[in-house]
Amino acid sequence: MGSLFRSEEMALCQLFLQSEAAYACVSELGELGLVQFRDLNPDVNAFQRKFVSEVRRCDEMERKLRYLEKEIKKDGIPMLDTGENPEAPQPREMIDLEATFEKLENELREVNHNAEALKRNFLELTELKHILRKTQVFFDEMADPNREDEQVTLLGEEGLRAGGQALKLGFVAGVILRERIPAFERMLWRACRGNVFLRQAEIETPLEDPSTGDQVHKSVFIIFFQGDQLKSRVRKICEGFRATLYPCPEAPSQRREMAMGVMTRIEDLNTVLGQTQDHRHRVLVAAAKNIKNWFIKVVKIKAIYHTLNLFNLDVTQKCLIAECWVPLLDIETIQLALRRGTERSGSSVPPILNRMDTFEDPPTYNRTNKFTSAFQNLVDAYGIASYREINPTPYTIISFPFLFAVMFGDLGHGCLMFLFAAFLVLREKPLAAKKTDNEVWNIFFAGRYIILLMGLFSMYTGFIYNDIFSKSINLFGSHWHTNYNESTVMENKDLQINPSLSSDYDQVPYPVGLDPVWQLALNKIVFLNAYKMKISIIIGVLHMLSGVSLSLYNYRYFKDRLSIYCDFIPQVIFLTFLFFYMVLLMFIKWVSYGPQNDFPDSPACAPSILITFINMVLFKDAVALENCNTVYMFAGQGALQKFLVIVALLCVPIMLLAKPIYIMRQQKDKHVQLVNGHATTENGDAEGAGRVVQQPPPPAGGHDENEIGELFIHQGIHTIEYVLGSVSHTASYLRLWALSLAHAQLSEVLWSMVMTKGLILNSWIGGVWLWFVFGFWAILTVGILVLMEGLSAFLHTLRLHWVEFQSKFYKGLGYAFAPFSFEVILNTASTAVEE
Repeated sequence: MGSLFRSEEMALCQLFLQSEAAYACVSELGELGLVQFRDLNPDVNAFQRKFVSEVRRCDEMERKLRYLEKEIKKDGIPMLDTGENPEAPQPREMIDLEATFEKLENELREVNHNAEALKRNFLELTELKHILRKTQVFFDEMADPNREDEQVTLLGEEGLRAGGQALKLGFVAGVILRERIPAFERMLWRACRGNVFLRQAEIETPLEDPSTGDQVHKSVFIIFFQGDQLKSRVRKICEGFRATLYPCPEAPSQRREMAMGVMTRIEDLNTVLGQTQDHRHRVLVAAAKNIKNWFIKVVKIKAIYHTLNLFNLDVTQKCLIAECWVPLLDIETIQLALRRGTERSGSSVPPILNRMDTFEDPPTYNRTNKFTSAFQNLVDAYGIASYREINPTPYTIISFPFLFAVMFGDLGHGCLMFLFAAFLVLREKPLAAKKTDNEVWNIFFAGRYIILLMGLFSMYTGFIYNDIFSKSINLFGSHWHTNYNESTVMENKDLQINPSLSSDYDQVPYPVGLDPVWQLALNKIVFLNAYKMKISIIIGVLHMLSGVSLSLYNYRYFKDRLSIYCDFIPQVIFLTFLFFYMVLLMFIKWVSYGPQNDFPDSPACAPSILITFINMVLFKDAVALENCNTVYMFAGQGALQKFLVIVALLCVPIMLLAKPIYIMRQQKDKHVQLVNGHATTENGDAEGAGRVVQQPPPPAGGHDENEIGELFIHQGIHTIEYVLGSVSHTASYLRLWALSLAHAQLSEVLWSMVMTKGLILNSWIGGVWLWFVFGFWAILTVGILVLMEGLSAFLHTLRLHWVEFQSKFYKGLGYAFAPFSFEVILNTASTAVEE
């Protein structure tokens, strides 16, 4: 088989690169993405490797780029993404990149520092402006003679000067965060025992915090007090609440003069701030044009040096040695890439790529494209295939959407799913360019081809079921007829149509799918129940047989003839003689018992498949039904069934014991041959011969006594799992029947309980009402029947493939091929940045 059905053949190679050409060669291999390097320095600390200083330089450049990116996003400047993929720059270009990033960072930090200082100065002047405006009102209130009693009450009688002189008060003015005002006021009252007078007013417009850039709400306050002791106490409280105090003259003329000076300085600061912001914006716009390409270059440089740290140096310190896994078919492509790298570096020494012999298990590499990658991910989620093990993905591409469609069969719902996936496929390039961190959307987009096939197959099975939004379509005309008059049909619900009468049925099957008249039948669910149950068992047995058959290809490829005789053949016989025979009985019953058969061979005399199978396994004779002469479907059925069961049961001990006993006897024979041969070479040396008998060499096949015991246990577990699993897995496929019926019935209930409510009015109001009902029905259809039911059917289909199908032949004990690829590294880096 080719690489489509198995993983690629891999080769372990040793790569010799001249030190001057190593960087360029690794860069070319990174663009190619077909080489997985091994770490030849597993015991060396990451900080002691050869290129650790270059990696640190790359980390520093990344840090500077992150800083630039943060500032660009803060200003809302779009970063130009041309879709270019620049090559990794040469090592000498790192110095130019470092100088460019250093210059940009220093310039931006200086501009930000100056802007922050200007904003801080602007904030202080703005707060002082509000203080000078608000405090004028406070001073006017304090000068009001009508408030003298209030002042005396607040400050006490000792606050008044002797001899009836006017009250002389000190004051402080400042600004505080608005949310701190209540606590600030309570603290002043308690600490100063009510001997201060606080006035505050809110600043209407929010102010910008120069450190964080957030908008904050503040209030102006002024505190009147008497005495230096209260002054010191008030200042400490203001400091504790982080209130900013400003000088405020007592004389009105001085306040007016200061206010004019503050306004002049604010206007000058606004001009300087505008120029600073314009300069900052120009710097960031220039950086935004190149930052994407800079990121790509730095990531590639860093990845190259990380890879070079996996290499070894030869004794001359002039050659780097690497070991890598490569696909066998791509060795020539890799050699061409190495040659290009050597030419770019200007080296005259060509690289050397040698294949190595190894007993290690190679990594598993399944070549995929945008269509098959989603299906391959489904298989890999169960487990990475062992090296050169048969790949289930090509079969899953067909079987997965088909089994899903059996459960989800509805022409309308499948069409909705197909149209959604078709939109994703047709618009995949622009949608892929719009990277988003919405996990649900990313899952749908990644599985667009799976959804496309699931919708297409669901349309097919919905056509076979003749089911579209719980209704049927009459394409070919019903083959059933009724001989009742119209009044009888309208008044009686339990009328029956006899398929054995030519007057009621044309005796010609409906061309494709189900006859639409079943939509009106009261026994529709009874008919579909038996029909879909049998179809599920037939599909399940065929699916499992195909899985067992695929194991033969594995055994033949790995030349494991013992497993063919001891595992595959008895497994096929067991599954065929029991469960495939049951499938054949279903077809025999469908063919042998038609509607026109008379007693005792009428459909009422048709034996139950389930009862027949149970009696067959229990070696019980079938019992004839009342008024029926025959108990079997064909002559010799009873004897044949006993023979099939006996042969199937004989396969169980073969699966259980044949392989371990054969291996054990084979090892004993080899062991005796080795002992006899060794004794002959000793030729008369009794002591030597005695030593040979006492200390025989190890068995040649690699199985000692403990491993033979483990083989018995492993084979026993495998046999029990297969025998019991054949029963449980066959029953597991009944989920196809159950979910199909559930989906059809839920769709019918939604139509009858919602959509029909919009068809009860005949006037123009009914048309408007129908629009609202249809919208509600459409939302429920998409939300419940398409999304929720679709997810349920998807998970059940996944289980059928992982457990019932892949367990028959797929071990999944390998590890994935992880090549050094710039594309993968850049995608991972961009995902990390978005998160």
